[in-house]
Amino acid sequence: MSALVRQFRVRTVESAKASERDDLLVAEEPLEIRIGHGPVDHRREMRLSVTMRTPGHDEELVRGFLFTEGIIVDQKELLRVVPCRSVKAEEAGNVMRAELDPAVLIDPERWQRNFYTTSSCGVCGKSSIEAVQVANDRPLRSWGPVDGTLIMGLRDRMYAAQTVFQHTGGIHAAALFNRKGELLHLREDVGRHNAVDKVIGAAAHDAAPTSDLILLVSGRAGFELVQKCVVAGIPMMVAIGAPSSLAVQLARTRGLTLIGFLRDHRFNQYAP
Repeated sequence: MSALVRQFRVRTVESAKASERDDLLVAEEPLEIRIGHGPVDHRREMRLSVTMRTPGHDEELVRGFLFTEGIIVDQKELLRVVPCRSVKAEEAGNVMRAELDPAVLIDPERWQRNFYTTSSCGVCGKSSIEAVQVANDRPLRSWGPVDGTLIMGLRDRMYAAQTVFQHTGGIHAAALFNRKGELLHLREDVGRHNAVDKVIGAAAHDAAPTSDLILLVSGRAGFELVQKCVVAGIPMMVAIGAPSSLAVQLARTRGLTLIGFLRDHRFNQYAP
């Protein structure tokens, strides 16, 4: 967990009495994603994105990001993801390069956005809603009837596995469950969109089908997270918080089962 947290000395005031103690805070550092593309004899590099993330599982983050952003449509198009070595000292460990198959065509005018993604919002920095629309016409497999007992048990299973949250309280989580409600993958990150990309990247690395999975997120269900769920082919998304109107519209359009406001004994189903 050392890469995920940092220790700071803090001054605490309680009932007008001050004291000092050590506190653990979630680590937050920039990650630059670069892609290598083009023919074997003429490879080119494009600096694609900078995102503020919690270090760790960076390869999964890159894999999930490229997939959910529509830059690749299959993990087979991604030859490898490696840390960049020839960088400035202050950039060491914070630059990743994804090598695309030479057959993958990249339009620099479309993807060279140099956008800065803040840790709180996966859409911030993108010039328009059209920039985040991902071309994906693969139908989602219908989830079918919702088992309320199964759904209401997911939150406790996720919280029990959130080790960084238990120490800091300042981090988002995304988890993947199977139809039995068994936890398959959990990732924590200071950015909720990064947590989703990491957990989708973990599933992609396993090469396991996503058509029978549930994605649970610790916060709200915004449009960008619902879009990532749809692109990944995950048929159900559950959020501890509320969905947005655009997220519900997208879920209903694509046949995603979308649940929000998950509490101990209740939840709301917004789609289909």
